Amino acid sequence: MFGNPEQMAQAMRQFADMLSAPQGSGPVNWDMAKNIARHSVVAQGDPSVMEGERRQIVEALSLADLWLNEATTLPSGVTTPQAWSRSEWIENTIPIWRKLCEPIAERMVETMGGALGGSGLPPEAQQMAGPLMGMLKQMGGMMVGQQIGQAIGSLAREVIGTTDIGLPLSDTAALLPGGIASFSEGLEIPSDEIRLYLALREAAHHRLFQHVPWLRSHLLGAVEEYARGITVDTSALEEQIRGLDINNPQAIQEALSGGNLLKPEETERQKAALARLETMLALVEGWVATVVDRAAQGKLPSAVALAETVRRRRATGGPAELTFGTLVGLELRPRRLREAAALWQALENARGVDGRDALWSHPDLMPTAEDLDDPDAFVRGEATWDISQLEAKPGDDEGEEGKS
Repeated sequence: MFGNPEQMAQAMRQFADMLSAPQGSGPVNWDMAKNIARHSVVAQGDPSVMEGERRQIVEALSLADLWLNEATTLPSGVTTPQAWSRSEWIENTIPIWRKLCEPIAERMVETMGGALGGSGLPPEAQQMAGPLMGMLKQMGGMMVGQQIGQAIGSLAREVIGTTDIGLPLSDTAALLPGGIASFSEGLEIPSDEIRLYLALREAAHHRLFQHVPWLRSHLLGAVEEYARGITVDTSALEEQIRGLDINNPQAIQEALSGGNLLKPEETERQKAALARLETMLALVEGWVATVVDRAAQGKLPSAVALAETVRRRRATGGPAELTFGTLVGLELRPRRLREAAALWQALENARGVDGRDALWSHPDLMPTAEDLDDPDAFVRGEATWDISQLEAKPGDDEGEEGKS
């Protein structure tokens, strides 16, 4: 245990972080998780953003936002474009990760506290062991925090901006020079075209998240509702803990990787939450792809090739998706991206840009999973909608709210 000074120092830092967590601060010590994530990216190299890189990204986001004015009626969502290092991405997205991860983290900590000790004790003994149980739960929180920190650190080494996973991780539009460089590997396309195309995607996402008031809570709420239905495989967790060598941090990290311990309950409510989430992710990604294609047309010669690269990246998933699955217990993939993009394009062809974007004005106007199967029928039938019917009448606020 004492043979590796660096490993010992890391263990002592994590133990100090655990003890510094204030009581009632939640199931996870997020300061510790953030520190672990930052140590993870720094260990593999995380240079600060140079002034030249920052200027290139800010200019790309500003130009992309200007091009989008011709492709959508939604106003700009880019106010202070930024270029971030991986550490800065971690720092600025932790608040949203906390909101997403705590439902499942709480279950992990509660179950782990019982597995580490006390679950088999009689009630009288459990009462006497109260302080010890509190410390064991704190240890469980440390272990889960370590897992979350490692996962976010791994994700930070892959992301390009704040919207890669389809969820709004920050109110600020930002791109990572390191992420752009990784995306560009193997592509025989000028770097400025790649940067501008990725800036178009980032800026388009922010137009949606900033100016469609119900969208953010709809997406995050679906993730939270799904996560509440996740259970921890207690027998598997106890088996993992029973065979742990506490002097082997690597073994502890592998045992608590989480993916094989999280078991979704196949309830109708959870299935509905997952279907709603997947459909909305596909609609967001499909709209972004349609708008970006329109904005880049005639301006970026490599736009078609870059669009296909992004589609393959989103459709096949990868380490980032596995990381997110470890954090919240589900794959976050827009499985019907092509169908959604075809629907948005059909709407644009039939009603123009104004008619296409008008659907974002209310969640009840949005296409469903069934509509993705037959976009032409949706485009023809949706013309009968009257949005005024969705607005609450005076004195009938409660009834209309219940319908939505």
